[in-house]
Amino acid sequence: MSSDALERKPRRSYFSASRTERAGRTRKRVIDAATRLFVQQGYAMTTMRGIAAEAGVSVPTVELLFGTKAQLLHVVIDVAIAGDDEPVPMLSRPWAIEAESTPDLADFLTTVGQVISDAQLRSAGVMLTAYEASAADPDIQLLILDRESQRQGTASWIVDGVVARAALRPGLGRAAAIDTVWMLMDPVVFSRLTRQRGWSLERYAAWFADTLTQLLVGDNTGTEA
Repeated sequence: MSSDALERKPRRSYFSASRTERAGRTRKRVIDAATRLFVQQGYAMTTMRGIAAEAGVSVPTVELLFGTKAQLLHVVIDVAIAGDDEPVPMLSRPWAIEAESTPDLADFLTTVGQVISDAQLRSAGVMLTAYEASAADPDIQLLILDRESQRQGTASWIVDGVVARAALRPGLGRAAAIDTVWMLMDPVVFSRLTRQRGWSLERYAAWFADTLTQLLVGDNTGTEA
């Protein structure tokens, strides 16, 4: 290889990194713009052209990055729940590892309540948008089914975490406990309490943890499973 080629190689690497960084910033701008418009205008009234204009990019750029509007909404919801665009499942993130490491039920549920509260703050608005759109759009119906299945997975993880630290109250089986957590995680519940009843995030997080303790464990707190 010639000396000229050796000199050019780092330059290509530099430009490749720059393009990747620019692409990441563009992707974030589109996701942020779509999030705002979906919440403000609703799914039906939000267009790919409007999202592109809000993000300051072209329509082909949006379509190249995300495909259809339904696929973009799916990404928007995933990013809102996770808090970023990193391809790391929620239950593989540091907060989940930290929660799993604590032997104390109250500490476990406190961590869970805080994380759920933050995720709801970011995602409840776009989830309600998706619910409204699902009645008329089969693609959004599939999105809702996928998200509710993932919520069931998180609810199952929470219940198993509770059972590892305390016995469920008498008469309550694992399936019923999962249904209870799944329902308490509903974004509609979060929206009603915080937006209509004026609850703070701190109050919601504490309520979520306390309610799970009362409904799942009752007087069995601290009892080995």
